[in-house]
Amino acid sequence: MHLSRFPRVSLAHLPTPLEHLPRFSKHLGGPEIWVKRDDCTGLASGGNKTRKLEFVMGDALRSGADTVLTVGAVQSNHVRQTAAAACKLGLACEVLLERRIESASEVYTSSGNVLLDRLFGAVLHEYPAGSDFETLLDEHAARIRKGGGKPYVIPGGASNRIGALGYVNCALELLAQANERGLVIDHLVSATGSAGTQAGLIVGLKATHSNVPLLGIGVGAPQALQEQKVFDLAIETAAFVGAEGSVERGDVVANCDYVGEAYGVPTAAMNDAVLTLARTEGLLFDPVYSGKALAGLIDLVQKGYFGEAGNIVFLHTGGSAGLFAYADQLKFD
Repeated sequence: MHLSRFPRVSLAHLPTPLEHLPRFSKHLGGPEIWVKRDDCTGLASGGNKTRKLEFVMGDALRSGADTVLTVGAVQSNHVRQTAAAACKLGLACEVLLERRIESASEVYTSSGNVLLDRLFGAVLHEYPAGSDFETLLDEHAARIRKGGGKPYVIPGGASNRIGALGYVNCALELLAQANERGLVIDHLVSATGSAGTQAGLIVGLKATHSNVPLLGIGVGAPQALQEQKVFDLAIETAAFVGAEGSVERGDVVANCDYVGEAYGVPTAAMNDAVLTLARTEGLLFDPVYSGKALAGLIDLVQKGYFGEAGNIVFLHTGGSAGLFAYADQLKFD
């Protein structure tokens, strides 16, 4: 695949490290666990959305945009990275924030990612959960155009066929790192939400015939809905890069048993997983995405889900800035 033919800007520190976690692996008593450190992409404390934004922002500049408009939950990692990328590229940024969590504390609504959004000068518009954001995005784009601006709309999570290119590229990067050090990857595991990360990874892994199975651990939607969303985007992305037919429905696997009460609501297993990685490896994981995916990984290893797998790579999607928004909810005993 020749991804250089797509517009792209440089935002991320790449390649991100691929690190072995010996103390965590010993703690689990199972396969060797490795972490692909996409929390180290650099932009505004890093995270997986930076890879997507390299291609999305490249397309925005190509279109002549002067304002980017996007949507996300109140503590969205995507919004934080989009706002920072806009600053770096000299674009205005407006954001529609969805209040998905009822009775959110003042800490949640003002710290963490929200604090950074404001630091980067993003214009924030808040709406209730379940609002018609497609219509709202259209209305805000029309307002910006009426005022003489040139808006570029970025979907939630930058999860369209353009943003997914960032994770097609990540799959190629990961395979190159594994090949260089002679590492056989028996399984790749990642959080899956807006679908772009998992869809891009699947396209990259399948189009290169890597035979590396990918498991997405859901953070919000039910399994059937999540898998269909990922599959649809993977098919669209594969066609976009000229790899039609590389992805089949059976390639898309999501386990959505670790969401808990709802998106963004902490679980005891997530809390334990975040503490375990902090205290065995000195790594920070967020409460919404990587923390719940990590809780799923731990449980599945203990249940023998991965069988005789020798090496599992966990893709760290970042988001540690969100920990501060949950300071009054995390338990440290």
